[in-house]
Amino acid sequence: MDIQAEKLDLIRWLTQVTEPSTIKRFMALKQKEQGDWWDEISESEKLEIEEGLAQADAGKVLPHKEVMAKYEKWLSK
Repeated sequence: MDIQAEKLDLIRWLTQVTEPSTIKRFMALKQKEQGDWWDEISESEKLEIEEGLAQADAGKVLPHKEVMAKYEKWLSK
């Protein structure tokens, strides 16, 4: 069986699937095939994220309430 025939066979089968967990597995496979968001961001964004994770690991974080209070003036706009 050639690849095009195999794809058509899968499409026919997939149209008959009723099990949600099977559909979810196919959606996960599709997302994996499309790439990870990490691969899509810039190096500077990756560095910022890694820095933030390191700060969190070191306990250098603020409680949510403190952050919300600090930036409240921008949230009300």
